[in-house]
Amino acid sequence: MSVTGHEERSHRGPGRPRESGHDERIMQAALTLIDNDRPVTVNAVVAASGVSRAALYRRWPSMTDLIAAALDHGRSYASIPTEGDIKQNIIDTLFTRQPETRGATYPERRLRRRLALGLQDREVQLSSWRSHVGRRRTAMVEVLRAGIERGVLRPDTDIEASIDLINGVFYYQIVVRGCAFDDPEAMARCREAFETVWRGMTAS
Repeated sequence: MSVTGHEERSHRGPGRPRESGHDERIMQAALTLIDNDRPVTVNAVVAASGVSRAALYRRWPSMTDLIAAALDHGRSYASIPTEGDIKQNIIDTLFTRQPETRGATYPERRLRRRLALGLQDREVQLSSWRSHVGRRRTAMVEVLRAGIERGVLRPDTDIEASIDLINGVFYYQIVVRGCAFDDPEAMARCREAFETVWRGMTAS
């Protein structure tokens, strides 16, 4: 699949209002192209959405940004309580609510496409990280900081590295092992990996 992520942005005309429904039509056009393994180009999105090139460029600074947003469309941002049992709060989010945090309408095939497109185009990968993935880490950052402040976790805990370790085992099941998220054995490995990381972070 080819991705044109470096097309120039047109300047928005002064005082020109946005037309209702254009945002959703553009997003759905991009999703249809992605899900059908077709090139996501300006011409293709314009043809599939029925909007003008000017309307497209007024909404998206580049095709890279549009592709990154489309690949994340349908995923929700989890919140993790910082009160009570912090470890159990994280477990509930990662394992009990995991389908919810992926998004009920977010197909696993699209997740695999997101990984593949990120490897094909570093700009798409970086745009996705800046605009979407980084924001989804916020809840985990906050709950781990709360754990440090309450003395549950070691004060020298590297929060970013710990999140990479916890999240990384989930991606390993898909990318390397070829498992699905509803595979009980895969989830058991993820749970055991979390317990291992947690033991390393725990203050006691």
